[in-house]
Order: sequence, then structure tokens, then C-alpha cells
Amino acid sequence: MAKDHTNFFNSVYDVARLIPPGRVTSYGAIAHYLGSKGSARIVGWAMNASGIHEDVPAHRVVNRAGILTGKHHFGTINPMQKRLEAEGVIVVDDKIQNLDQVYWDPTVELAL
Repeated sequence: MAKDHTNFFNSVYDVARLIPPGRVTSYGAIAHYLGSKGSARIVGWAMNASGIHEDVPAHRVVNRAGILTGKHHFGTINPMQKRLEAEGVIVVDDKIQNLDQVYWDPTVELAL
């Protein structure tokens, strides 16, 4: 029987909605923030399924090295890169060049 990830996906979307324009985070950082440190892949699945939620900025979630690993889920010619560049993020060869400057860690940024 397949596991229902609906609640976890919704939690992922809630965190993704908090990523400010011009900033990015990683699948693993969201998983860690949600208390599921080893669930980066499930966060990726959530981002892949986020198309039905137009208010989820999935383009701001990348892998830990800043590579646009989810770009093929956007359908057309690299809208992930175009959206990031429109927000001031520098992307070359599918990799964020200024990752250290634009990285947003929810565990730090959303600390009480």
C-alpha cells in the first residue's frame, strides 16, 4: 500500500511559500526544517507535484549544490532559470553561481 504524503507535501508547500524572491533553499533544508532530515527526495516529489498550487514558488528550491535539478518538471524551455534570473539569482549551466549569497535556510530564517 502506498503511503499518503499529503500532509507532508502541504507542509513543504507552506515552507516554500515563505522563501523570499531572490532567495533559494534546498530540498534537504526543507526536510530538515520539517523534522524529516532524510526526506529530501520526498520534498523533491512535493515540488514536482506542486504545479497544481500556483502559489508555490518551486523554482526557488534546488539541490544542495545549487543545481536546478527540478528544471525538467517545468515543461517549457528552462522557465526555472528564467524565473530565478528575473529575481536576481545568477544561474550558469543550470547552477546558481551566488548560492552563498542567496541561500535561505528555513531552520535559521524561521527560528523563533
